[in-house]
Amino acid sequence: MPTLEHNALVEMFRDQPALAPRLLATLFHVEVPPHASAAVVESSLDQLIPVEFRADLVLELRDASGTLVLAIVIEVQRETDPNKKFSWPTYVTVVRAKRRCRTVVLVVAPDAGVAAWAAESIDLGLGLGHVAPLVLGPAVVPEITDPADAEAETELAVLSAVAHGNGPNGLAVVEAALAALGRLDQQHAMVYFQLIWNALREPMRQALEALVMERQIEGEATFPPFVQKLIERGKLEGMREGKIEGMREGIREGELKGMREGELKGKRDTLLRLLARAGIVLTEDESARIQACTDVASLDRWIDNVLGAKTAADVLS
Repeated sequence: MPTLEHNALVEMFRDQPALAPRLLATLFHVEVPPHASAAVVESSLDQLIPVEFRADLVLELRDASGTLVLAIVIEVQRETDPNKKFSWPTYVTVVRAKRRCRTVVLVVAPDAGVAAWAAESIDLGLGLGHVAPLVLGPAVVPEITDPADAEAETELAVLSAVAHGNGPNGLAVVEAALAALGRLDQQHAMVYFQLIWNALREPMRQALEALVMERQIEGEATFPPFVQKLIERGKLEGMREGKIEGMREGIREGELKGMREGELKGKRDTLLRLLARAGIVLTEDESARIQACTDVASLDRWIDNVLGAKTAADVLS
């Protein structure tokens, strides 16, 4: 089932259709056809094949005259799945036949092992034909540590933080990405923050918490206000007067509580956004139920349920 991280990555490319062709050109050095527009189209391929075949996202690139010049099938892959080696070629051939244009598959795989698996060429039979997915993984995504670069390419900076946030330069990569979130509206920024936070292992989370505390004590506001609030919520009033090392243990419980509250709010906001995008209208009671929910597992389940749901009852079951 799709997860918060899966849906957030799909939404990144849905909300920024020009991102995929730009990455193809800059990271994969693919000669993307000249085009005037990039748009999301219906991702269901069931007109020609069984309904279970549904890509995460399909983009169409058109030139100034409106001619379709390239289709990009985007798949977010967070774990290996042998079935994909059969469905990805299907996506390419069906979209190519249906749209009568060149077609490629772009796989977004934040995990290095999954990315290596996804990048394997898919033999269609007897070595006479193959499909080679383009894989956006840690080996391709650059480490963005310069805040100016992160601000210029915020979505790429977020992908960099997810791919490299636990590496040797992880803190610098995450710091640059979080600082760049300030240029986005708060709804998108909070989803991206949650995506980055969920990708971080505990040592890096602790390092990030310590960095935010240090910047606050020194009076340096280098992160968007909501990031600082999410990480610092629950601290004691007199925290600014203490030393970082001396206060860390005393405020740990408050920090974790604040982070949990921030996580819950991020998941609620994501759920409401997905419901709105799916055209599902909530009653006052249903909306209140979502806002009152303090169980992360329930919110994750409801987010997963949005896919294919027709009513709010289907989601909140």
